[in-house]
Amino acid sequence: MQSREMQLKRRPVGMPVAEDFALVTADLPPPSPGEVQVRNLWMAVDPAMRGRMSDAKSYVPPFALDAAMEGPAIGEVVASADPDFAPGDLVFSRLGWREAFNAPASALRHRDRTRLPPQAYLGFAGSTGLTAYAGLLRIAQLREGDVVFVSAASGAVGSIACQIARIKGCKVIGSAGGPRKKAFLEEAIGVDAAIDYKAEPNLTKALAREVKAIGASGIDVNFENVGGDHLQAALALANPRARFAICGMISQYNVTEPSSAPRNLTMLMTKSIRMEGYIVLDHMDLEPQFLADMIAWHDAGLIRQAETVHEGIERSLDALWGLFSGDNLGRTLVRLG
Repeated sequence: MQSREMQLKRRPVGMPVAEDFALVTADLPPPSPGEVQVRNLWMAVDPAMRGRMSDAKSYVPPFALDAAMEGPAIGEVVASADPDFAPGDLVFSRLGWREAFNAPASALRHRDRTRLPPQAYLGFAGSTGLTAYAGLLRIAQLREGDVVFVSAASGAVGSIACQIARIKGCKVIGSAGGPRKKAFLEEAIGVDAAIDYKAEPNLTKALAREVKAIGASGIDVNFENVGGDHLQAALALANPRARFAICGMISQYNVTEPSSAPRNLTMLMTKSIRMEGYIVLDHMDLEPQFLADMIAWHDAGLIRQAETVHEGIERSLDALWGLFSGDNLGRTLVRLG
């Protein structure tokens, strides 16, 4: 059996380019004892993957050169040499960026295809959904009636964060880039106010305008995906003792010079703001309750997943670049099978 895989050939400087990667065909032998052979159906592309292309020390090891990269994937077992898995089983792994693979059974997790579509386990019922869930409910200690500001609100994590906050009885202000994404937040997600940051000369003034429009004095929770000017605006409009969940800083991932914003970090002190960054892998203990809640909310029609889908592993780099160009809406997926 053969499988195509996307390999990292050199470490990018700034925005990744095509020459940093290679699409390679690899031979796949039958699984050895204790191994399972999986054909991927879907893979997801995350902004955090950019960090693993560097060799800087981080919470996960960097991608190896001349080897297949890794990322969340949903696949189907095609052959098994382990008693816990059988052909036809739906499984989650972190072995995306390839069409098929052999792996130890310990690298796989069963998923129930009768409750949700397979790709949902890469979105609202997967790591992106759990990231939003943990950030709001554990890190930010969300309370009914809170005013919540979400940056990159039309993205994979941000769109789920907006929906969870609404389910929990909060008012939500979302920021996204472009009229299409603003309309998505207003019409599909149903936020209380939406900001097209690309159309605003001053994001802090725009956020102040929307806070006033919904009858609030400021924001109680900031769910931060962007950093830079967004974090500066959130600090400026924060109520005393606001809680900030720092999920990501996508505005900084490809820069070669440090950002000048935020310039108002002293507000952390003067407003007694609590700011905490987090990694979803540290909150996997929440997964059983998270999955139960997500399935219940999905069945009740309270959660929807927006997707930007690319077809075939040869389009996976287009999917990656779309994250940083702003072309994507919701979860960025590549259909492999």
